[in-house]
Amino acid sequence: MIYFISIAALIALFAIGTMTPINMGVLAFAAAFVVGGWLSGLSMDDIFGFFPGSIFTIIVGITLLFGIARVNGTVDLIVSGALKLVRGKRWAIVWLMFVLGAGLMTMGSVLAVGMLAPIAMPIAKRYKIDPLLMGMMISHGVLGAAFSPITVYGAFTNGWLQSAGLPTNPLALYLIPLGLSFILALGVFLVRGRDLLRSDSQTIDIDDLDGGSTVASAPAPQPRGGGLVTAAASAGQKGVAARPDAGPMVVTTGSPAPQTDPSRLDEIEATGFTPIRVLTLIGMIALLIGSAVFQIDVGVCSMVIAAVLLMLAPNKHKPAVNNVTWSAVLLVCGMLTYMSVMKANGTLQFLGDAAASLSSPLLTALILCYAVAAVSAVGSSIGTLGIVLPLASPLLMMGELGLVGFVAAISFAAVVVDVSPLSSNGVMVLANAQVDNRDKFQRSLFKYTGYVVAVAPLLAWVTVVLPTSV
Repeated sequence: MIYFISIAALIALFAIGTMTPINMGVLAFAAAFVVGGWLSGLSMDDIFGFFPGSIFTIIVGITLLFGIARVNGTVDLIVSGALKLVRGKRWAIVWLMFVLGAGLMTMGSVLAVGMLAPIAMPIAKRYKIDPLLMGMMISHGVLGAAFSPITVYGAFTNGWLQSAGLPTNPLALYLIPLGLSFILALGVFLVRGRDLLRSDSQTIDIDDLDGGSTVASAPAPQPRGGGLVTAAASAGQKGVAARPDAGPMVVTTGSPAPQTDPSRLDEIEATGFTPIRVLTLIGMIALLIGSAVFQIDVGVCSMVIAAVLLMLAPNKHKPAVNNVTWSAVLLVCGMLTYMSVMKANGTLQFLGDAAASLSSPLLTALILCYAVAAVSAVGSSIGTLGIVLPLASPLLMMGELGLVGFVAAISFAAVVVDVSPLSSNGVMVLANAQVDNRDKFQRSLFKYTGYVVAVAPLLAWVTVVLPTSV
């Protein structure tokens, strides 16, 4: 009976968190106290002991550090410098957005789409670049790098593997989803961007972008329920309410999403590489290398670097604390606490044994990849991962599936579907798209999401799970 109640509570909190603005983490904490304390006989001390302090430190430290980089202009400097490298090449600006998205997310930015879409989508309209192509190149770059060791997703996945006593490979878990996303980006480019290679008579000059363009007045779709983040695409644009736990853009600061305003590029260039920006870049690179190569604790390292930068310029960096993704903190910590309760009362073992009892582990892996993609497309990606990964533990313990390959495939399937306009990434692309018919563009985004749901899990299974399994 306790297994049934625990599973029913899990389904209920996921459904409510998906369909309403209630943060799923709040529901998960409540379920942990009710199911764990009242029904499973666990003490409150035990339940409080399940709180994932290391994950809390990681999320706060990473988002604080990148908030500092945004406030002091380091992120703007990177974006503006990269844009100048590809003037005159329309095909190059498309791929630059993929690279910039991947680079910003690799360094821990959960606001990469919010920073790039307001710049890229007006360029797409002005220089006759397919807006769907431009938006998806940004999204695939960001989502592909979502499992960098210093992102919320990477820290969550690697932290779970360590807590479960399973071997982890942070570099592989980062590179595999990134490589799979590159394949999808290449596919959409070959289908919708080949004309950019044949004719490149128009040039792109970011200096003539005035930053005053606005999106159409038609309202963007309301994303899946959850905490709200107001994302103002550019000056004069209508704010869009986006659910922070639907994809890697997991912020809820109550203020407009930070972005690079093209009108500020001259100001940024005039300032150049100031000492504080150089130190910020060094800190971000050190964090990335230290976590990926030397296995340094991401949370501790990011907190120390952020503290040093705050002390060097306390007044300038004061607003950075507003970039801490408290909604993501609440979501992740709540889900992990409840999953620990389910582990303690035996529910996870029960479900895992049921999954492992299926005749073919490889077929089970394929089914799980599709299930994760389908559920994540309409729900929380990190919430889906928090449910599926613990359930897959017995299947991984059997040794017939390549552990890193399977975890990377599941992780990729969970986040790649956030190209959907129901997610915060997709809604930012839709909000900033400069198109004549917004409804038609929205339908195109949904169709592309359906294509991703159908193709991405099979791609991950064929290229990653099969080659790494016995």
